[in-house]
Amino acid sequence: MSKQIKYSHLIPVLLSFFVMSFADLVGTGVDELKQSADTPRYVLQLIPFVALIWYFLLSVPIGIWQDKIGKKKALNIGILITAAGLFIPVFGNTLVVILLAFSVLGIGNVIIQVSANPLLVDIVPEDRSSSFLSLSQFFKSIGSMVGPFVAAMTGPWLASLLGDTSEGAWRYGLYLFGLVALISWIWLSAVKVDETHNDGEKATFSSCFKLLGNNFILMMVMGIFLVVGIDVAMNSNIGNFLEEKIHIDAEMAKYGKSMYFFAKMIGTFVGAILLTKLSSRGFLIGSSMLALVALLAMAFTQSAVMAWIIIFIISLGVSNIFPLLFSIAVGKMPERANEISGLMMMAISGGAIIPFIVGYAMDMWLPGGILVLVACAVYLLYLGLSPKTK
Repeated sequence: MSKQIKYSHLIPVLLSFFVMSFADLVGTGVDELKQSADTPRYVLQLIPFVALIWYFLLSVPIGIWQDKIGKKKALNIGILITAAGLFIPVFGNTLVVILLAFSVLGIGNVIIQVSANPLLVDIVPEDRSSSFLSLSQFFKSIGSMVGPFVAAMTGPWLASLLGDTSEGAWRYGLYLFGLVALISWIWLSAVKVDETHNDGEKATFSSCFKLLGNNFILMMVMGIFLVVGIDVAMNSNIGNFLEEKIHIDAEMAKYGKSMYFFAKMIGTFVGAILLTKLSSRGFLIGSSMLALVALLAMAFTQSAVMAWIIIFIISLGVSNIFPLLFSIAVGKMPERANEISGLMMMAISGGAIIPFIVGYAMDMWLPGGILVLVACAVYLLYLGLSPKTK
């Protein structure tokens, strides 16, 4: 008998994915502190670094810890830590304070990522897990798209409303998101979520990393590493590509990132609907092919109009691959969901490594950076076609 959806459980869990998006405010932190002449640009790159490095360091330990205390409890702790990080800038607009804030925010975000995905799988019907995971990414995409605007525009408005004329009015946007995180924490705390528990041997570092000896799990973890790499590399390099290769005005090229996030929001919403009818494997194959063809076109196009269209299509292609890989992996081995989640979240560190390779390749030959992403998409297509993902 198919599991019945309890919307009183589903809605607060989906809200946690909106809270998850707050980590994408690192870009806003960099942009705002750029205005300080005393802060070199390369030093500002510490802001995304201190938020992202925790994925590599903490994902597996959190997966093991979560196996002991439960997914809902871990998720609530992650939301609370995220809220704490968002309120830290009340102590000032200095680089040290902002680094501390985003470091704490990053820790909370890792816990949310590790716990929210398997908890969502627990509370929805098994045959609809891919659909709901795509829907969760839609909620995250909304936060990623509106977050920078809220911080940059609503923050100063709130500051003036409260009579604060000091530097760094953008921080009031962070406080607003902190309140949203607290509401999410209170709401999730108030409901009793039915989650699966591992009644067998508890997860350990050894049992977690031994899973990488399973070729299927290793392949899926590598897929997460590469698809997050594509996602972050597109966000961080697309402006330079539009400006230098297509010769689009520098100010206009900045909107490449907005186009990408907008398409991702649409892609995850449409994906959530289509995955109620289509198989996860078939959708993975189609998404990978779409991304691959669009990336190849991007490497060689000279048309500004085509470049904007291609950015939109690339985002549509990759938008659902993360939830697809996660649901396929957990669906194969549901009893190891906490360990798999930890390994897959650790693979998010691909967002730190792939963009570096792309940037280096672009310095050598401008289309070369896009061809690195083409290679990543080829692997994702291979995953979809592999008999192991049936």
